[in-house]
Amino acid sequence: MAIQKTQKGKTKVARSPTLMLTIFIVAITLLYILFSPNGFSFSTSISSKNSVNLKKHRQHNGPHKYLYWGNRIDCPGKHCDTCAGLGHQESSLRCALEEAMFLQRTFVIPSRMCINPIHNNKGIFHQLSDSTSEGRWADSSCAMDSLYDLDLMSDTVPIILDNSEMWHHVLATSMKLGSRGVAHVEGVSKTDLKQKSLYSNILLINRTASPLSWFAECKDRKNRSSILLPYSFLPSMAAEKLRDAAEKIKKLLGDYDAMHVRRGDVLKTRKDRFGVERSVHPHLDRDTRPEFILCRIAKWVPPGRTLFIASNERTPGYFSPLAVRYKLAYSSNYSSILDRLIENNYELFMVERLILMGAKTFIKTMKEDDTDLSLSDDPKKNTKKWEIPVYTRDDENC
Repeated sequence: MAIQKTQKGKTKVARSPTLMLTIFIVAITLLYILFSPNGFSFSTSISSKNSVNLKKHRQHNGPHKYLYWGNRIDCPGKHCDTCAGLGHQESSLRCALEEAMFLQRTFVIPSRMCINPIHNNKGIFHQLSDSTSEGRWADSSCAMDSLYDLDLMSDTVPIILDNSEMWHHVLATSMKLGSRGVAHVEGVSKTDLKQKSLYSNILLINRTASPLSWFAECKDRKNRSSILLPYSFLPSMAAEKLRDAAEKIKKLLGDYDAMHVRRGDVLKTRKDRFGVERSVHPHLDRDTRPEFILCRIAKWVPPGRTLFIASNERTPGYFSPLAVRYKLAYSSNYSSILDRLIENNYELFMVERLILMGAKTFIKTMKEDDTDLSLSDDPKKNTKKWEIPVYTRDDENC
């Protein structure tokens, strides 16, 4: 349910979008009056899942106040017509959740997550090279609660879904409160939203985030003191069915090491004006080839170890050369557990991510922190500096 935005830094004045919102809320109000025996009361009977969430966020101090960023992650924003991959969407979602924590408000979370078709290829799971429509899962979105345990998440950040009866109650109640009901804001800092009574006393803040992506609102994440949720928060909030599947696979793996090898989309190149191929990750293609992986990980993973590999590489048998030293395992080896469970690649990656996190030694593609082990020394963040790819070996000792 999108709520119309306003001009920067101001509560909205009466214009046609506001009129549309008012009509929309009036319609909801009339429906509740006609069909709900308890009218507007927040004690109205609601679904069991929403009831659990209500109980959970009642445990947090202070009256119920709400924060709404949009009906889809990164929308409003540049991704309204498409969507980024899971990692980027999680960065945006984490940013919104951090603001809700800072403001001590309940976050109205989108009920569905958009699935980028580039990242929804069945071949990644089944070790096939088929990238046609027949080789893809059909869904363009999935239910948020199919990815995350929302009740578990509510223990840290109170949330309600934007398709829940509780959210309808909030909208209806915001109308009853008039000027104290909803503030439509854009370009207002979270400090002002918390400290200024113009916003802090309002039931619902309709927040228009960055026109780029939601995560752009968290530009100060380099300031460690400003980080309220670690990168590991959302991965650890995986839906119960996904956590259970990961635990079963981890038990079958026993004592194991793991690595995440990202290739595919990040290996893109483009030609400069002289026709020379360039890449923002000039060493990545080389560093993620089997012969270079063997050399790189030798000092971290002893021979004979079980090595679980999660990758978006679609070439069948691509990592087979590693079998000369390690016992290789992939998610496709556990189809008896995953086939009846996995409906898209986002779910698959969330299971794989939990398996990676449970390894004795975990090697990433590129470093995120200084202490990480990684296959490549290229920076993960896009520096926008396009360089000529390098394929020669730097270390002749391997």
